[in-house]
Amino acid sequence: MGEIAMRMLVVDDEVDIANMLAEYFRMEGYDVTCANSGAEALAAASVGAAPDIMLLDVNMPGMDGFEVCRRVREHMSCPIIFLTARVEDVDQLDGFAAGADDYVMKPFSLEVLGRRVAAHMAREGRVRERENSVRFFRELTIDYGQRTVEVRPVTGEPGDGTVEGVGVEKPGSEGSHAKISDALEGSIAGGAGACPSRTYVDLTKLEFDIIALLSKRPGQVFDRDAIYERVWGWDAAGDPSQVREHVRRIRNKLAAAGVADDPIETVWGVGYKWVAK
Repeated sequence: MGEIAMRMLVVDDEVDIANMLAEYFRMEGYDVTCANSGAEALAAASVGAAPDIMLLDVNMPGMDGFEVCRRVREHMSCPIIFLTARVEDVDQLDGFAAGADDYVMKPFSLEVLGRRVAAHMAREGRVRERENSVRFFRELTIDYGQRTVEVRPVTGEPGDGTVEGVGVEKPGSEGSHAKISDALEGSIAGGAGACPSRTYVDLTKLEFDIIALLSKRPGQVFDRDAIYERVWGWDAAGDPSQVREHVRRIRNKLAAAGVADDPIETVWGVGYKWVAK
């Protein structure tokens, strides 16, 4: 799909377990590096790009998982999941104190572990999303950091595009970059050319999350099951048919705010896609 594989560091002194995990997660699309001791783990984490997630065994000879976690946490913020046969509460408390994000008890199901990893990666992706990520679609301005959807009536030629951070390139301008506020200063000045009235759409958390999912991938079709899993969560107790009702509410709210063309297109028999430009 052209996406960069997430980097995973698997640390376990049992070579067979490390290889099993590596094989499974490579099949899931991860770029996996294995280490079989604490020292190897620190060396692997220091070479090249930092891992995006670590699976870390607790009971290793020499430098154990707790120490590896403490050392890694001094320099990295990636999710760390402990794999352990220890069941005492005090061990889990020690692990969380060392900087672990989660515990998975041995023996474990690869599928369940895979889901836990996916959940952490999804959460990590949301955390890493730049707070000032903004996208413009004709009448709509979506601010993913502030979680707002703003509607402005279109006056003149529509502008579109994506702004990451506060810099936006002005096509054809000699300066090449300017602040978003500078890019929009002509429309917010008083008098002629003044900013048209704008409306912030009152959305629930789930409604905004659906808009965010679709609008970040214009033209990509998502079926209802995929939307439900990504927005509600893979372990949510409910029915993906709820997606249809939420999309209906989103459409009604956008129309009431003045959006002339529905940005969400129904792909009959499949799901939905974002079509606003």
